[in-house]
Amino acid sequence: MEENTTQRPLDALNHARGKKVIVELKNHKQLVGSLKAFDIHINTVLDDAEERVDGEVKRKLGTIFIRGDAIVLISAE
Repeated sequence: MEENTTQRPLDALNHARGKKVIVELKNHKQLVGSLKAFDIHINTVLDDAEERVDGEVKRKLGTIFIRGDAIVLISAE
């Protein structure tokens, strides 16, 4: 029997740490980068981040901090 180690939302984020994620914001921007850190408020740090529009890279941002209340969703790429 396979055990599911992802039981809570923060567990899922912790599992994605160090991996590439897509972050969609309330202002309809989409950011892609490597998930470096997050906290209980979902304040998030991405490394090698870039902003994408219609799947195309609009600009490279490097390491960025995103305030948790601006985030609509975080998904593994």
